[in-house]
Amino acid sequence: MRGFHIIKTRSIDLNNAHGLAMESRLEKSVEPTGYRLELEPYLEDAMYKGHVTINVTWLEDSHTINVHCGHDIEITETEMQAYLSSESEELNTIPIKRVTVDLKKPIALIRLEKTVPKSTRGFIKFSFKGNMQTATTEAFFKTSYSTEQEVERIVAGTQLRPNNARRMFPCFDEPAYKTPFELSVVRPRDMVALSNVPVARTEDINDEPNAVWDHFERTPPMSTFTLGLVIADLKQFGSAIHYEDENGNNIEIRVWGRPEFIEMLEGLNEKVAQVFSEVANFWQVPLPLRRLDIVALPNYQGVKPADNWGLIVFKESDLTSRGYLQMSQELSYQWLGALVTPAWWSDAHLNKALVGYLAAEIAFKINNGSEMEGKWPMTVLYSLYYEFSKRYPHSRITGMKQETACTKIELLFRMFNYTIGGDTFRKGMRKFIESRKFKTFTGDDIWNALNEAALADGKIPKDINIKTVATSWIEKDRLPVITVKRNYETNTAFVTQKVYLRERPHDLPSSNKMLWSAPLVVCRSDRLSFKNFTPSSWIRHADLNLLNMPDEKHFIIVNPEEIAPFPVNYDQDNWNLISEYLQSENRVNIPELTRAKLLHDAWNLAYAGELSFATAFNMTLFMEHERNHLVWDPVFTMIDHIGRHLCPCIVDKFRAYVRSLLTPLYNEMVRDGKDDGDNRRKSLFSLTKTFLCQVGFKPCIIEAQEQFNNWMQAPNPDEGNPISNQYICPVFKWGTQKEWDFGLQRVINFPPSRKQSERTYLLKTLAGCPVDEKKIEKLLNITILEGNGNFTETDLFLIFSMLTGNSQGYTTLFYFLNNNWDVLKEKFRSKTNIWDNMITSATSQFTTKTGMNLVAIMYDNHKGEFGSAEHIIEKSLRNIREEAKWSEENIPVIEEWLNYYLSRTGVKDDQAFVAN
Repeated sequence: MRGFHIIKTRSIDLNNAHGLAMESRLEKSVEPTGYRLELEPYLEDAMYKGHVTINVTWLEDSHTINVHCGHDIEITETEMQAYLSSESEELNTIPIKRVTVDLKKPIALIRLEKTVPKSTRGFIKFSFKGNMQTATTEAFFKTSYSTEQEVERIVAGTQLRPNNARRMFPCFDEPAYKTPFELSVVRPRDMVALSNVPVARTEDINDEPNAVWDHFERTPPMSTFTLGLVIADLKQFGSAIHYEDENGNNIEIRVWGRPEFIEMLEGLNEKVAQVFSEVANFWQVPLPLRRLDIVALPNYQGVKPADNWGLIVFKESDLTSRGYLQMSQELSYQWLGALVTPAWWSDAHLNKALVGYLAAEIAFKINNGSEMEGKWPMTVLYSLYYEFSKRYPHSRITGMKQETACTKIELLFRMFNYTIGGDTFRKGMRKFIESRKFKTFTGDDIWNALNEAALADGKIPKDINIKTVATSWIEKDRLPVITVKRNYETNTAFVTQKVYLRERPHDLPSSNKMLWSAPLVVCRSDRLSFKNFTPSSWIRHADLNLLNMPDEKHFIIVNPEEIAPFPVNYDQDNWNLISEYLQSENRVNIPELTRAKLLHDAWNLAYAGELSFATAFNMTLFMEHERNHLVWDPVFTMIDHIGRHLCPCIVDKFRAYVRSLLTPLYNEMVRDGKDDGDNRRKSLFSLTKTFLCQVGFKPCIIEAQEQFNNWMQAPNPDEGNPISNQYICPVFKWGTQKEWDFGLQRVINFPPSRKQSERTYLLKTLAGCPVDEKKIEKLLNITILEGNGNFTETDLFLIFSMLTGNSQGYTTLFYFLNNNWDVLKEKFRSKTNIWDNMITSATSQFTTKTGMNLVAIMYDNHKGEFGSAEHIIEKSLRNIREEAKWSEENIPVIEEWLNYYLSRTGVKDDQAFVAN
């Protein structure tokens, strides 16, 4: 009895198909010119049958043909026909010797009985069977959900990006093979089938009254991974959007969801219409589609939407979000990714970077980027600054490397948009996409199109090439720091570039050979303007001179608005001029992103040893009157980074400085009312309060203790935490031993029925927050020496990690290790992972000569006893030596500045909390 296409679900275990082997490029003996694909899903059994006819043309004389075919696909029949001469209209069957599937790669090899000559046209026909994916929503998948009436519904769909078409049917699954598709699919009569193009006709099936064939129109030429299909119980939301413009777009846009979810999509049509209009207006090259369907698919689990051409499949939660960023990305992929396609997987990061940049620009244009709190590109740029300034970027993690490479290119597009101007940038992009539509592209195609537009509009010097500029950034996992030293007698500036390194030591191999092509945009206070971003010059070599600079009364700012991803250092006088201007009421003439940059650059350069900390701290003086959240953002990072690096000898002075810095902002926000619906203001208030709590702000600690007391008075405190997490760390840090002991008991007694993430948070704060060594010692004694059974090895790793966050933590751990050496060595003799982690956490964080001496004495006393951790403590000593040099040079400067600041401001500091 053959299975019907109408369905009730049952659970089926499937073997996952093999992933893409990057070396599995097909031999180019033939190329596809069209697909006729028929699919018959049997949703009850999570399997399907199919037939595909592939039009092919021989590129060379050959008796073999390679096609992609996943190992889950069973080819049941193969047939080959061809017109054996260009004049012939008669199809001839080409005998097939055998079809074999590579056991290691998803490739099927067809061997023919005879050689077919070059330029021959023909057809390959496959009949095949396959299993739908049920463990993931990849390839051709099946999932299910329950309605409000607890009726189970089945959903079928595809996610073929980047290389999953081969897991659905035999095909030429490479981006460059762009061909039309004709798809026919069987669906239950009471469900909807959607694909890249509208249904041309629907056909009944004999003996199956509840199922029909949907035959879809012929698609434009496209890559296999943009083929899409959804079969589900869907309802259209509202009326279709009809978008037509003078550029040739004439498209119907429809939004779909399950009937119970439709009301959640209120307002989505307007959002889609607005974003589509912006994206279409940017490209001004029409989409060759009559229809675009956007689907909120129940139980779709993809990390990102399935952006098929003409059919975008979202998680339901994604389509109910208020932001515009993701929608902008997905609609941009309809042009960049579908109409034009990366030539190979290695070019995909360029596609993602450009789409990411355009989406951010559109989101800002529509609502000022409110979902990113207006912080783009700050957040991604500062992350790059930190990552690329490490001795070993990415910690050698490939996935992170790919993400940062993509982010850097996204910022390069932003740089070019600024430096050649938005009009020229758009002209280049439109020329690029017009020239590559229905084709693939590489980075060269983009850079060359931008270069031609920039030269034509006179936006770059003739000796500057945008491809060369871009390459100088893309090929390095580093960023430059530009140093500008002015000569006030000659009104010139000497500009140099070198690798930007924060993490010591700075002896990076070949660093002196690294050079970037970077635009030098200069703003000057004698004619202050932030509207013209044409570079004064482009630095390509190690140095250059800038002429016609202003006199000694006026500052300059290089690289305003973070136009290019590099920090800038200046001579002392120029820093002073900027600092004085920022402390005046005229500071608002400098945009907030540039104010943030100046602050961020200053303290990071000081941290890297390139600038005096006195200058960096002077740059924070204007914050007394600053209220913009963008400018405060780097201040909080500075407090965290610098605070971790200070020795206990001046930490109280630093905390007093932070309280003095933040208290006016906090008091003003409390007075004005903080709950006004503005997320940016809420976020600023929350950060202000958090950092004040960290440095012992009395009102904060008292409030936290009052809230914590509610928990301590609860009749059953282990049933749950009745207070907000924000109150826990301040109490454990500044509160009593009794309060901390209460928290410890909650971890020990933690019921298994509660979420483990709550226990983890509690343990993190117990270890990482206290400033009292006695609390930390007690935790170490209980968890390690006493071996309390309520604590696992994972808990120990967490505790060690948290203790590295402040000097009290790692110093207490060091003495604990030193005082209990023999016991601990024996205890962890066979557990080298814990031993190594403890040695790392106890020895690697010291930053002073005193700390170096402590670790050196331990090393000498126990040389040869460290076992697997011998290399760890040796590395710790090398690093501490560098950090001690830093501290020796900078701590006295910081202390002197703090003394001056605290005496000058007359800080009474009556808001300082005294720990119990």
